[in-house]
Amino acid sequence: MSGVWVFKNGVVRLVENSDCHGANGLRKVLVHLPSDEVITSYAVLERKLYSLGWERYYDEPELLQYHKRSTVHLISLPKDFNRFKSMHMFDIVVKNRNEFEVRDM
Repeated sequence: MSGVWVFKNGVVRLVENSDCHGANGLRKVLVHLPSDEVITSYAVLERKLYSLGWERYYDEPELLQYHKRSTVHLISLPKDFNRFKSMHMFDIVVKNRNEFEVRDM
């Protein structure tokens, strides 16, 4: 993983050299570890998140947002799955340890 760390509005995040491709040029995918299933749509992702206790927020029309009551975490995703980038994947992985993994495809 290569890129630049960016600090903006009190949040530090890694901006990769290419949004969905690693340094080796392979595309990144989000994998649900218990089922070893590649997340291919928001419908699939939403089912997995619901089963982990995440709830959907409908306040922001441009985003899909999920919150888990037992935490302060919020997952914000672009409404269009084609704009689902590796930074969103890593955000999901960090907030759901041992449930998801980002892999090169």
